[in-house]
Amino acid sequence: MYSLNVPVPGEVQRLAEDLRPLLLDFETIRERHTLVCKRLGDAPAGGTHRLREQVRTALAGAPAFEARISGIDYFERPPLGEGPVVYLAVESPGLRRVHGRLAEEFSVAEEFEGDDYVPHVTLARGGDVAAARRLAEREIDPVTWTVNRVALWDANYEEEVTTFSLPA
Repeated sequence: MYSLNVPVPGEVQRLAEDLRPLLLDFETIRERHTLVCKRLGDAPAGGTHRLREQVRTALAGAPAFEARISGIDYFERPPLGEGPVVYLAVESPGLRRVHGRLAEEFSVAEEFEGDDYVPHVTLARGGDVAAARRLAEREIDPVTWTVNRVALWDANYEEEVTTFSLPA
């Protein structure tokens, strides 16, 4: 299973780590923090090389864009896996444009891509909805950064396959 991910800066990683003591009421705390731009599914005939070229073609001309962590939120009943899912909310019209481009080229996962796409960085999942609600009420300092590259991620091997630069 492959996805195209936006690497998050150290400042977002530090924010997630600072929030870690508040996540102990959840069943699973995310260790690796990423921002999924688009789930791509399995590699097509032609393997990873072919997938890499499909993504490169879909991204052709896509510029760098701003992304902003704006707060903490949660999905009470996520379409996949245990809920609630607590996350850092991401605002980024540029990210939505890239997601839309990729949705034209690759199949869309129902209920959480296409029009239902909610950019986020998962912090924790499973447990008490009241704990998620309390966490979502917490104020955080926003984090803004420029996304100038995205990474093709192989979930089977848990590694980056390649990165794609987005010109300024």
